Amino acid sequence: MPPVYYLRTTALSLIFATIMVTTIPYASTGLAAEKPPVAKKIPKEIITHGDKRVDDYFWLREKTNHAVMAYLEAENAYSDAITKPLQGFRDQLYREILGHLKETDTSAPVRRGDFFYYTRTEQGKNYPIHCRKQGNLDAPEEILLDLNALAEGHKFFSVAVALPSDDNNLLAYTTDTTGYRQYTLQIKDLRTGKLLPEKFERVDEVAWATDNKTLFFVTENEVTKRQDELHRHVLGTASAERIVFEPDELFDISVGRSRDRAYIFLTAESKLSTDVRFLPASQPDAPLTLLQPREPDHKYFADHRQGTFYLRTNDKAKNYRIVTAPVDQPQKEHWQEFIPHNPAVKIDDFDLFAGHAVVSEREHGLERIRIINLNDQQSHAIDLPEPAYDLAVDANPEFETATLRFRYQSLVTPSSYFDYDMNSRQRKLVKQTEVPGYTPTNYVSERIFATASDGTKIPCSVVYRKGMKRNGKNPMLLYAYGSYGLSLPVTFSFPRLALLDRGVIYVIAHIRGGGEMGEVWRDQGRMMLKRNTFTDFIACAEHLVHEKYTSPNRLAIAGGSAGGLLMGAVVNMRPDLFRLALAAVPFKPNAWQLFDSKI
Repeated sequence: MPPVYYLRTTALSLIFATIMVTTIPYASTGLAAEKPPVAKKIPKEIITHGDKRVDDYFWLREKTNHAVMAYLEAENAYSDAITKPLQGFRDQLYREILGHLKETDTSAPVRRGDFFYYTRTEQGKNYPIHCRKQGNLDAPEEILLDLNALAEGHKFFSVAVALPSDDNNLLAYTTDTTGYRQYTLQIKDLRTGKLLPEKFERVDEVAWATDNKTLFFVTENEVTKRQDELHRHVLGTASAERIVFEPDELFDISVGRSRDRAYIFLTAESKLSTDVRFLPASQPDAPLTLLQPREPDHKYFADHRQGTFYLRTNDKAKNYRIVTAPVDQPQKEHWQEFIPHNPAVKIDDFDLFAGHAVVSEREHGLERIRIINLNDQQSHAIDLPEPAYDLAVDANPEFETATLRFRYQSLVTPSSYFDYDMNSRQRKLVKQTEVPGYTPTNYVSERIFATASDGTKIPCSVVYRKGMKRNGKNPMLLYAYGSYGLSLPVTFSFPRLALLDRGVIYVIAHIRGGGEMGEVWRDQGRMMLKRNTFTDFIACAEHLVHEKYTSPNRLAIAGGSAGGLLMGAVVNMRPDLFRLALAAVPFKPNAWQLFDSKI
C-alpha cells in the first residue's frame, strides 16, 4: 500500500482541486486571510553561451543556507495556516480515499525457475513485504525483504532493485533512505538470511552474470546524478572494479541482460543517440565489445536470441524498425530487416522469447502488443476492450515459455495482470487490484480529439461519473505533461474517485512534446517548436469548454516536472481560461509519474 504520507499529500491536492472547481466559494474557505511570505531578491548574473540574464532567486538553491531553510519554514507555516479551516475536509478525504484501498493484498506472482516471487501488504503498514514460494503457490512462504522492518528509524524508505541470482540463492537489492533516489546496493544470501559484507553506494541498475557470483552495476555521479560508471564485482573480493567511465556529459549509461541470459548489455544514451557494448554473461571477465559506434541522431537498443542480435533502431526509420545481425558481425553493414519501418506505427520496445517476439507499438496514440511466431512469422495483436487504456508487457523472466504476462488498466478498469498463451491466444486474468466500494459501471471513459491552432488533432482521455450532463457546469481537472517524448499512461487511480464522485471530470491531454503519436509528435513539441506544447493544451481546454464539458470558472489544470513549466506558460498565455493551476515540483525530472499516480 502507499505510505500514509502519500495519501495525506494526495488528499491535500484533491482538497484544492475540489474546492476551487466546485461550488464552494473561494472566500468562504478562509484561504485568503493570511499573507504569504515573500522571498527576498538577491540578483545574480548568469552568462550562458553569451546570453546574460539575472536570477533574483538563485540563492534559494543553497540548501545549507540558514536563510533558505528559514524561508521554507515560513512557506510551510503559511500553508498550514491557510489550510487550517480545511482540516475537517482533509480528514474526510483521507478516510474516503483509504476506504478504497485494500490494505492487505498480494501482487501477481512471477515465476523465476522453480520459485514464484511476489510482494504483499498488510493493513496498517506502510511498505510491502517481498516474498517467494518454491515449486507452487501452496508451498510455505519465505520472506525475503520486509520493508517495514528495514524502514524502522528512517523518515523515508524505498527499494528500487530486488534481483535474484540465476540459481535463486542470492538477492541483490538497492535501498534509498533519503528520498533523493540515491540507492545503496547490498546482497542477501537467501539460504542463510544473512547479508554479505559488500555494500556499494549510489547504485542504479544491476545485472548478474551466470556464475551467480559476479555482479555488474551502474553508479551515478555524486554531484550531477548522471549515471556514468559501470562496475564489476566478484562476491567475496574487497572492492568493485570500474570497467567503464562515460566522459560525455550528454550521456547516461545503463546495464541489463538478455532474457535468454546469454549477454550483458551496456547502453550509453543521450537525447539523440546511443551506443551498445556487450559481453557474454558466462564470461564476466571478458572485455566489452562495441556493437555499433555512436552516431549523431542515431538511437538503437539491443537484445539477443539464438546467436542473433535483434536491434530496435531509428536508422532510416523515424518511428523505429527492428533489424537482426550475427553476433560475430553486428555492425550496421550486416543488418537484416526483421520489422520494417512504418511511419504510422511507433515501435516502443520488443521482447524476445524462445519461439516468439513481442512488439510493443503505438498507433493513433494507443498502445498495442503484437505477437510474432518465430517459427512461421505469423503475427497477431492482443484484442482490447476500451477506447483509452494503458497496456504494457510486464515482468517475464523466463525465456523458454509461450506464456506472456502483460498488464492492462484504464480510467475505469483497475490494474489487471494477464497470462496470455501466445499460441492459442487465450488469456487468463491472474490478478486485478481490488478497490473496495468501487463499481466500474458507475463511470464512463471517452477518447476525444481537440483541434490545435495548426489543425493537428490532439487526443484527450476523459473519465467522469455516469449521468454527467454536458451543460458547461461541470467542474474539471485537466492534466498534461508534453515533454521528452514521454507518453502519459491512461491509468486507474483510486484516489481520483474522490473527484469523480463529486462530479469532477478528469481529463488527460496528450499534447505534442510527448510520445503518444510517435517521434514526429515529440519533435513537434520540442526545441524551437516547444510553443506547440502550450498551444495544444490551450486548444484542449477550449475544446472541452466549447463542447460544454466544463467552463473556465470550473476548470482546474495540473502538471508536474516539465508539466510545471507547462502550467506556468498556459496561465500566462490564457489567464482567462482557468480557475486554478496546480504545478507539482516544477521541472523536477520524472516527477510527473509521482504526481499523476495520485490523481
